[in-house]
Amino acid sequence: MSGPGGGGSDSGVRVGLKLSRGAPIESFREVWRIADEAGFDHCWAFDHLATTGSDGRQPVLFEGWTLLAAMAEATSRVRIGLLVTGMIYRHPALLAKQAVTVDHLAGGRLEFGIGAGWAALEHEMFGIGSPDHLVGRFSEGLQLIKLLWTQDRSNLDGHYYRLSDAVANPKPVQKPHPPIWIGASGPLMLRVVARHADVWNWAGEGLDDAVAAGHELTAACQQLGRDPRTIRWSVQLSFDGTDPGGTVEEVRRWHAAGFNELVVSCAGPDPVRAAEVAAEKILPPLRELG
Repeated sequence: MSGPGGGGSDSGVRVGLKLSRGAPIESFREVWRIADEAGFDHCWAFDHLATTGSDGRQPVLFEGWTLLAAMAEATSRVRIGLLVTGMIYRHPALLAKQAVTVDHLAGGRLEFGIGAGWAALEHEMFGIGSPDHLVGRFSEGLQLIKLLWTQDRSNLDGHYYRLSDAVANPKPVQKPHPPIWIGASGPLMLRVVARHADVWNWAGEGLDDAVAAGHELTAACQQLGRDPRTIRWSVQLSFDGTDPGGTVEEVRRWHAAGFNELVVSCAGPDPVRAAEVAAEKILPPLRELG
């Protein structure tokens, strides 16, 4: 790996498939089936309530954790998750319980993707939570979740959340808990990644900016006394089914920079066809990277 300390202690490449929005439920089922049968390592949806773009479009969106519970039952091998769920949408105690439920439904295949919940438009539309102190709320909420996953009884007297002799059973199938993927780009969130994440999912745009953020993450890990190689790096790349060769070359550039969790996000008018082409023409050459 040539990235700045990233990629994780295990340098093997894992490849995922994602369908997030703008498709009927039948398309989700088909993409999940393709991911499971073709041998992708992980399969993803996402967690938003309304459009997050600036173009005013209103895509079809389903609720993320409901999709994930269905995905757990519809698949048998592939690991599953949301890239990423928004902390602000739910009390973290509820989110911890949802995650444990899905981990049990999936037989220990959950990858826990989590972020602060940045979409200002959703805060304005629904009045959910507060857009203030997002990083502080996120960090403390993640601390609360990890307590409930690992402790018999949990106590927390925080700025935003409290636990009082809280009981949360059952615990996750995976011990001590499912792998934590944190979506982040800014310096404050990168420090949270350094403290809590197993995988860093790049939440910005462009390889150059991602590499610069990776340097910041490496420095944050060193300040905490954590080996930066223990955090794997993830990127999502959009694919509409039309240029698999170009997508493979783009993925190779990201891999050369230290990213080894590589997610192909199905896009375009026919995401199921994009998933089929990804399974046939993108997954095999990416296996050679590992």
